[in-house]
Amino acid sequence: MGNKIFLKIDRDIEELVPGYLKNRRLDIDKISDALDQGDFDTARILGHAMKGNGKSYGFEEISNIGLAIESSGIQKDPEIIRSALEKLLDYLNCIHITYE
Repeated sequence: MGNKIFLKIDRDIEELVPGYLKNRRLDIDKISDALDQGDFDTARILGHAMKGNGKSYGFEEISNIGLAIESSGIQKDPEIIRSALEKLLDYLNCIHITYE
């Protein structure tokens, strides 16, 4: 596991953040299951959603990881997608949030 990552998130969305992060953990399972089925379209779609919504919640790194998943889904590259999922899990395990 990586080092702690400290983030300051807007207090106005404090109630939404736990659910948002829980859904990203669920996405890891969904994408992993999709890859097991050879379903790159699901990986692409979920990656695209992460790319679009990460920054709006204050999680730029989730947007970056989503972009990697989306583009690798288009290229049908399971190794890069699995690597991005590991990076996402590590990120989710390392973040410590304060609200301001």
